[in-house]
Amino acid sequence: MRTIFHVDMDAFFVSVEEIFDPSLKGKPVVVGGKSDERGVVSAASYAARKFGIHSAMPLRTACQRCPHAIFVEGHPDRYRDYSARVHTVLQQFSPLVEMASVDEAYVDMTGTERLLGPPLRSAHTLHETMKAETGLNCSIGIATSRLVAKISSDQAKPNGILYVMPGLEASFLAPLEVRRIPGVGKVTEKNLHSIGIMRIGDLAGLSEADLEARFGKWGLALAGKAQGLDAGGWFDKDFSTESSPAEGPKSISHEHTFDHDTQDAAQLEATLAHLAEKVARRLRDHALHARTIQLKLRYSDFTTITRAHSLPEPTQIDIDLIEHSRRLLHANWDRRQSIRLIGIHASGFSEEQGQLSLIDGGRAERWRQALQATDRLRDRYGESAVSLGSGLRGKYKERVQENPAALPGSGPRKV
Repeated sequence: MRTIFHVDMDAFFVSVEEIFDPSLKGKPVVVGGKSDERGVVSAASYAARKFGIHSAMPLRTACQRCPHAIFVEGHPDRYRDYSARVHTVLQQFSPLVEMASVDEAYVDMTGTERLLGPPLRSAHTLHETMKAETGLNCSIGIATSRLVAKISSDQAKPNGILYVMPGLEASFLAPLEVRRIPGVGKVTEKNLHSIGIMRIGDLAGLSEADLEARFGKWGLALAGKAQGLDAGGWFDKDFSTESSPAEGPKSISHEHTFDHDTQDAAQLEATLAHLAEKVARRLRDHALHARTIQLKLRYSDFTTITRAHSLPEPTQIDIDLIEHSRRLLHANWDRRQSIRLIGIHASGFSEEQGQLSLIDGGRAERWRQALQATDRLRDRYGESAVSLGSGLRGKYKERVQENPAALPGSGPRKV
């Protein structure tokens, strides 16, 4: 019988900020930017959440709901540092640690009972060790599957432990709303509600054949999830210590909303170069090479266009992404209009590298060596430590992310 812990750090970004500024404790804190900026909330303290503030909400809306909230820009390098500390603590309890994001992880505790004691005892020890060594609180869900462990850690928040004992998975899940199932978003929830499925127990009452007829393969996954099984989406692969529970990203993207709409071609090119650097960095983190590059433009009137281009060979090199994305920009930008947002999206992944289409083989090898050194410097000194000259003017405040570059426990880079 497997024993899986899901360890979820409580209000992680806010809690890290509180370590550096204890005066924030107990107050409504919003991480993500200033209250009058165009950005969105990255995280909110529990005190701020009482006012209905949540992640992805526009900062200006958050300010309207809680004018006296404290708005913090955020410090991504601090969060990566503390994520690494969390990872180090978890490895003291099991060699099988799977980082799902910067602030949550799955830990396979199967077979550790003789050394660390039964699940509840080892969870309490982990809970205390995490607080002692990082200064942060966490919630821990314990179950025989990753899915139930994740749901139970959410039920245990804040700063709690919940153990769903073997054989009780279905009864634990039955009274919970269907949206508690990871992967069930607003659309799926609405579709389930339309056929009278409100609770996970209602879902468990449907046959696999019925669910497959209504939802296809996702219906089969839902049938398994309703029983507490690791099925579909994040949970259909074996436990891995080198990547998130999913088989890997299907796409990687970065975008930026300007403080003021712009028609400055030089600024647009520089921002695009900086975005391309960030996408390439994450490609290398996942040991992936992209064949398709997509440009995203949003004009002042909120009209949004996307244009894609397939590369001759897959790549993970900054300069290739920069040059191709610039070509897309100049070929598709209506220069009569100002741009509010610009973004770059990479997909069509391969684990094999191709020959760079824009630089010869000798220069390509020099680029790979230079980027290996650059990534090492960024790992040590932060993402802003090194940047290509073409992207310097386009640099902006790094947005807080759940899955940043250099996530602890990620797979090896292959440049």
